[in-house]
Amino acid sequence: MPQSSVRSPRRSLVRLVLTGTGSIVVAALAFFAWQGFYPVQATDDWSVAVLHKNVQKAASLVPLPDGSLLVSQELKKDKGNILRIAADGQRRVMVDGLSKPDGMIAARGGWVFSQESDGRPVQMLKDGKITDLFMGQSVQGLWDDGENLYAIEDRGENGRLLRYRWSDGELTVLRDKLQETESVTRCTDGRLLYTEKKKGVVHQFSDDGKDPVLLAGLNQPTFLMCDQRGLWISEDSTHRARLLLWDGKGEPRTILSFLKAPQSIVPDGKGGYLLAEGGRDRVLQLIPAK
Repeated sequence: MPQSSVRSPRRSLVRLVLTGTGSIVVAALAFFAWQGFYPVQATDDWSVAVLHKNVQKAASLVPLPDGSLLVSQELKKDKGNILRIAADGQRRVMVDGLSKPDGMIAARGGWVFSQESDGRPVQMLKDGKITDLFMGQSVQGLWDDGENLYAIEDRGENGRLLRYRWSDGELTVLRDKLQETESVTRCTDGRLLYTEKKKGVVHQFSDDGKDPVLLAGLNQPTFLMCDQRGLWISEDSTHRARLLLWDGKGEPRTILSFLKAPQSIVPDGKGGYLLAEGGRDRVLQLIPAK
């Protein structure tokens, strides 16, 4: 008599578990792919467009008077550089052999840049010559007010806020023991602000050393910029990052969403802004509605 085939309950359970696990993996991969490729969304009274593609790990931006743009490409191990993109799209490397060039700002007729690596100097390029200003440890954010250059270090537990005096080169440590501090800026009302990315906060520098929290509950805030519209904040998150604008009241407003690791934002000189989106290797242009 032929023997009937009976499926093992254990084998069926294993097959069911493997099928379920496979479905979960596929769903997770699809979710992350969706986050990576979902287009950037602008709020109703703004529009966004891609200005420059193929800018590796775009970090800091400095628009130049002739219509060209300086962009730092934040690559590691001396593969980073500062790129100049002309108004007609032509590209030329201005400074090469850098390790995570991140901060960059126009100052005193030239421009100053930092490298987010230990033991690398903050430097200035002026008239084709590079000059070392001072040594830092993973310096990221820079801000210049004409008399002083401020720099902040992106370190896990012992970041510092530094002030370099142009007149005599004196370097002062204003704060230490900071956690993942990435940006420093001064607003039009005179307040000096800086971020602690890991804590998700923006601090206001105060002479008494208490530095109150101005904003909290942010998702990895990295770059700050103040102008007549308020305080701009970009979130250095790999997925679903935002560009925020805070007018000093209530909660910050989301201007762009579904960004991938956005970095610096600067005025474009035409009423809009340029935003470095390092996670997608590009520079975006943000335009207000007419």
